[in-house]
Amino acid sequence: MYKPDYDNHNNRVLPYVLKMQAQQQPEQRFLWQDKRTLSYQQAWQQVQRYACGLDHLGIGRGDRVVLYYSGDIEFVLLALACNCLGAIWIPINTDYRGEWLAMSLEDSDPSLVISDSGLLNTLLNVMDPGIPVICDGNFEATATHNIAPLETLDQTPAREYLLDDLHYGDTNSVLWTSGTTGRSKGVMQSHNTWVRASLSAAEMGRTREGDVFYNCLPLYNSAAWTTGIFPALLTGTCCAMDHAFSASNFWERSRYYGATQVFTLGAMHMFLWQAPPSEDDLNNPLRSAQMVPMPEEIIPRFRERFGIEAIHQGFGQSECMFLLRRGNDGIKQWPANALGEIAPDLDIALLDDDGNPVPVGEPGECCVREKQAHAIFNGYFNNPEATKDAFHGDWYRTGDLLRQDENGHFFFVDRKKDLIRYKGRSVSSVAIESIACRHPKVQSAAAFGLTSEQLEHEHEIALAIIADDDLKPEELARFINENAPHFFVPRYIVPVDSLPMTPTQKVQKNKLREMGLNERSWDAKAAGFEVQR
Repeated sequence: MYKPDYDNHNNRVLPYVLKMQAQQQPEQRFLWQDKRTLSYQQAWQQVQRYACGLDHLGIGRGDRVVLYYSGDIEFVLLALACNCLGAIWIPINTDYRGEWLAMSLEDSDPSLVISDSGLLNTLLNVMDPGIPVICDGNFEATATHNIAPLETLDQTPAREYLLDDLHYGDTNSVLWTSGTTGRSKGVMQSHNTWVRASLSAAEMGRTREGDVFYNCLPLYNSAAWTTGIFPALLTGTCCAMDHAFSASNFWERSRYYGATQVFTLGAMHMFLWQAPPSEDDLNNPLRSAQMVPMPEEIIPRFRERFGIEAIHQGFGQSECMFLLRRGNDGIKQWPANALGEIAPDLDIALLDDDGNPVPVGEPGECCVREKQAHAIFNGYFNNPEATKDAFHGDWYRTGDLLRQDENGHFFFVDRKKDLIRYKGRSVSSVAIESIACRHPKVQSAAAFGLTSEQLEHEHEIALAIIADDDLKPEELARFINENAPHFFVPRYIVPVDSLPMTPTQKVQKNKLREMGLNERSWDAKAAGFEVQR
């Protein structure tokens, strides 16, 4: 295990870190997928060859290379090869099709697209024929597109790329936001934004000799890099990778790799928790896990059932990948659902719409200011207007509403655009959904506000649900009334067959607001339902 001096900003350039690891511990395993492994030396040599191939194609500083690609190890090598040249890699969600894919390609303005044979036809259906394509795997030549095999890039370098002209604040990648409120924005990440978030993950996990990070998230997701690939790179340990998460095979794969650290997101760990108990539950090598978010009451029970020493929580977003963290060190006690401590290189303020601090206990927009350069994103790609709108002076406005208690602990309230204003109260849509989904007949729910007929700036609460056919709206309303504050009870319950989702499986509440009610909607007021206070 080798960890360079990251207080030296020159060491915060990702391909340079790979080069140092290859020099210091050439035989140490870096990347592992099934039966294929690459040492740091092998990885660095392959990255150099790919960089040479990209160089020969004319790719250079500032050029964009789109990776619409389902590979794992090769994906990592190609991304680092782009960065050797000062080029920018842009991953695109492999679930994107049609218009979503076309928009992402257009907005990325790439000089080159790298894909694989399984995705090639989907890509070519929407792509400008003038953009060259590199394809991994077998393909048929076409008269309309310039396609070359991946082997085209695998060239012996005429020189070693010395990386001396790269800066830790250079934009090295662009990641597209999920687009829950409109068209996606391209978040420009620097080397340093990746490094700071990945070092945080490594520190929380108390990374040590022999650790294996296990990643089963897709590589268009930033968490795959900041909780698996780059923490391993920065500490000189190993990252094992699978194409996708499988609840039924997760523990078997963890044992196969000897994985000691893992990250799971959203429902992934809940699938593991809901699986029937097994006598093998304790038979796994995991020591440290980031499982975000995990319901507070489950954390100690999950740790005990699966024998995991520490389960950490964190809070951030693409624009600021490490904002708050809650390390489970066995010593510090946190209030339920607290988000944790502030990143040391950031300031946080909870501000109202006019940029003034809100009182303790009141929700305010989480605004972030750098204490050190290049701690957050470099702006939105080719979108200076969106970048300008995201800042209030030197404060970046995250769009997330938090509240802070008298002891300084932060708690998540809602996305600002999704907060419901009801009879003078600020009501969290997330909190309403959490209660509704506890009902055994509710599969999923999304709360949103509809403009009140009486007051333009007030809402009536609506709750879209996917539920069993025999669930009566009155039953759900009463359940919410009995398990939450009375003002959580929705005026409208809207049964739906599906929720409008982005390709990254996030609910588009803006579309719910546009859709409004349907012919199956239940109106508590019209039904004479009385809320118990």
